[in-house]
Amino acid sequence: MIVLTLGIGVVLSFIFFIYISNKPTSYTLTALSLLLAIVSMVFIIKNDRDHYGMKQVTTTTTTQIYPVGNKQMQMLLYQPIGTANKHQVYIYQKQHDSKKKSHTQTTDTTNKVVKVNGSTHLVTNTTRWEYKNDAAKFWFGIAGENHKFVKRQNIFYVNHSVQVLSVKQAKALKKVMASKSYQSKLKVQAKAFITKQVMAAMKKDPTMSAADRAKVTKQAQAEFQAQAVKNVLKQIQE
Repeated sequence: MIVLTLGIGVVLSFIFFIYISNKPTSYTLTALSLLLAIVSMVFIIKNDRDHYGMKQVTTTTTTQIYPVGNKQMQMLLYQPIGTANKHQVYIYQKQHDSKKKSHTQTTDTTNKVVKVNGSTHLVTNTTRWEYKNDAAKFWFGIAGENHKFVKRQNIFYVNHSVQVLSVKQAKALKKVMASKSYQSKLKVQAKAFITKQVMAAMKKDPTMSAADRAKVTKQAQAEFQAQAVKNVLKQIQE
């Protein structure tokens, strides 16, 4: 509407100046029409530059997401943008068994990772411009600024069991874990560790059943696997 007012002011000033023969009246009406046009132009500029008549509104959405990898190694990956590594694109899955990977946006977006005990999920805060009221929408709606995107914040709430790695680190980890020499060495260490854990448990409880020994063995395997991964991650992150 404000654009229409500007146009009306310009047209009226032309009509009043050209077609009204009474000069005092012509000059007065022309000046008022030009003033209307100027005021309209000022508010158009303020709306465009300063978002006059608008406010920022933030909406929050929560999405269940899944780490990349498998049960033995769950990862939230990120890819640094640029050489300064000030911004990253995070890579994850929207479905548990999905082969397709999803990633965060690259512009006007900040990402944050928070470790939690619960499930891994993504909270997104999206900020947009909206008109303060119906009057502002009436006057400036033609500019098409309503719901204009401002910024986005992604907060990844990640379970402690999930490793947060760069794509480069993930590739290095995969290479080490796939090494035959490393697997051979790991197998010997795992056997010794599990045996020690089982023997310690049996010393505390000599009457331990086969089912209980199997449970201790499984726990020891998981503990050893986690420690082995932790050691490799420490090496590749140094």
